[in-house]
Amino acid sequence: MTSPHPATTPADTTPAATHATAAPAPAASGGWLGSYALLAVMWGCSFAFIALALDALTPVQVAFWRIAVGAVTLLVIAAVTRTPLPRDRRTLGHLTVLALLVNAVPFTLFALGQQSVSSVLAGIINAATPLTTLLWVALFFRAERPGPARASGLVLGFLGLLVVMGVWHGLGTGELSGVLACVGAITCYGLGFPYTRKFLAGTPYPPVALAAGQIGIAAVVMTPVVLVTGVAPVGDVTTAVVVAVLALGVLSSGVAFILNFRVIARAGTTTASSVTYLTPVVAAAVGVLFLGDHVTWNQPVGAVVVLLGVAIAQGRLRRRGPGTERRSASLR
Repeated sequence: MTSPHPATTPADTTPAATHATAAPAPAASGGWLGSYALLAVMWGCSFAFIALALDALTPVQVAFWRIAVGAVTLLVIAAVTRTPLPRDRRTLGHLTVLALLVNAVPFTLFALGQQSVSSVLAGIINAATPLTTLLWVALFFRAERPGPARASGLVLGFLGLLVVMGVWHGLGTGELSGVLACVGAITCYGLGFPYTRKFLAGTPYPPVALAAGQIGIAAVVMTPVVLVTGVAPVGDVTTAVVVAVLALGVLSSGVAFILNFRVIARAGTTTASSVTYLTPVVAAAVGVLFLGDHVTWNQPVGAVVVLLGVAIAQGRLRRRGPGTERRSASLR
């Protein structure tokens, strides 16, 4: 993710949510709040974990180890639950595309971006993932081109990002490149949603199989990249670095997949995607309390504008009637 899973989803949140279209229909409500809260914490903390891992690892190494540990976690879960992995060429081909869009490329970009921007700012940018998702949806599905309300929400969300960045102060070369890297990451996340819907909707494989297959492929893709760019750490591998990498892999890129699908099944896609609203709050709190990050007035104000734009673009502010959940879910 990391933002917004988009869609979102998030952050880092967003990777797990890319398979929402393959999840079962919402079941009776109840029993999902715990999973929902854990999701917000896991994906919100991922930006702090990335910052800690960068003390000893390069951005490519952070992405590789995060993916590798996540792949092992999901493959173990698949083995324990005796879930067969996808084997047909068509599904594996689409999972390879998603492994690039939702894992390899955005994970690397977020780590690259956080070399020059704080975990707080990265978390807030991730909250704009739903905006990039809606833009890609408009391109993939002509019948769902944005109307006036959705277009105004997209514009408002973009203006919110400008407020978050404090563009009136100007951005240094390093900070600008970091922001652009994070924006590139959520653009990849946003494309994962319509791609999943177009090519993997209705797949017979359960979510655990798709998630394990996708991240397993991402680990294979990242292996030659990390071998070429360098395997040796660039700093001291402390206990904090090891814990950060394990947390990113096991929790943010492993267990979070399962929790996300549980929320989707029990509360619906719309509710599950709204975790995007909480991850920047968690990211900001963790960054300030544990990493010494600073929050300027424009960051929370801009975040509110971004989230308001997301809510308008997703139609969350309109009065709900029968079938609203179904219509909202069709955009995820």
